[in-house]
Amino acid sequence: MSLQLRNRSRLIGRLPVVLVWLCLLFAPSWSGVRAQSAGGRAAVPTALEKYGPVSEETRAELVRELSEKAAVLEAQSAVVRLVAKIVGPAVVHIEAEVPGRRALQSGSARPVEEAGSGILVRLGDRLCILTNRHVVRDAEPDKVRIHLADGRLIQPTEIRSDPATDVAVLIVSAPNLVTAEIGDSDKTDIGDFVLAFGSPFGLSHSVTFGIISAKGRRELDLGDSSVRLQDFLQTDAAINPGNSGGPLVDLRGRVIGINTAIASNSGGNEGIGFAIPINTFLWVARQLVESGTVQRAFLGVSLDARFDAAAAQAAGLDARVGARVVTVTPDSPASAVGIQPGDIILRFDDRVVEDDAHLVYMVNTLEIGKEVELQVFRAGQVFTVKTKLASRPDSAGL
Repeated sequence: MSLQLRNRSRLIGRLPVVLVWLCLLFAPSWSGVRAQSAGGRAAVPTALEKYGPVSEETRAELVRELSEKAAVLEAQSAVVRLVAKIVGPAVVHIEAEVPGRRALQSGSARPVEEAGSGILVRLGDRLCILTNRHVVRDAEPDKVRIHLADGRLIQPTEIRSDPATDVAVLIVSAPNLVTAEIGDSDKTDIGDFVLAFGSPFGLSHSVTFGIISAKGRRELDLGDSSVRLQDFLQTDAAINPGNSGGPLVDLRGRVIGINTAIASNSGGNEGIGFAIPINTFLWVARQLVESGTVQRAFLGVSLDARFDAAAAQAAGLDARVGARVVTVTPDSPASAVGIQPGDIILRFDDRVVEDDAHLVYMVNTLEIGKEVELQVFRAGQVFTVKTKLASRPDSAGL
């Protein structure tokens, strides 16, 4: 240790001489560096040059270019902004006091506060709010509060609902109500831009943006076994608790669906939400408004829910398609045209039958008396028959 200290002392003592010698040796080079730094500062990379302009001319050019590019996105954003302004006044926030389940210990049931959304529309000569049944489940009209976009608070005069589709219609009467335009969900396709309106977590009149991610989502576990008829639109527009009953809208401000459920492990949005197609919703809603009940059609077959790809191949089909008949109800539309157990219905009303749930959905969302064409596969042969759908007997399930 002492040796190192001594050596350092000698070096420090000679340091002035060494520095003078180094200065004389490298003076020309250092002077050149100084000159280059003074006269060519732009050639030295700096953080400013890496992340932004270094001259007023360059900056002005970039601002001009940005203005051109931003104009394209602003035009698209303006569409979304206009849709929000047009549809927003017709969106409502709903609070309902619904009957609760009976507690096991006390034997009594406490009311449960539900919250959701809805959309004002005109059905015939009636002003109505479309929403989900689970938002107002079994609630009396005087237990439902509807918050309008203009701040008014109203209550429905009547509530009509259908458990099988989770459709509810609140009939209302108030002056100066703004209604939304109805679209055609059959014309909606995967990839179409959509906006979801509602009250996520109670934050009323919120809007989110996304696309239609998929169509024809069926057999979802919604926590309510009564919702048997499913054919949902799927969207990645953010949907959260409180969005239920709110509208899913296209870029022209037309309602194409009613937000109903989410698929989530956390209870919040994970990019997978579901909406009832507006065509299905209105088919039910109009019957509820006109008669208070829903009359469904009847084909008269029970189907094999276990019909899978292996069964389709064994039957002689190239792919898993259609619904296999298990039994045929006597004196039904199906029996009238000779449908037999084991037949596979490939098409119904000129639409490909994807599976048994799809056929059940299509039959139950068509009007009674409608003539439909069935394409049937039997023993390696395909044939076509026509029949008229009957009224569903009270004893027949969905």
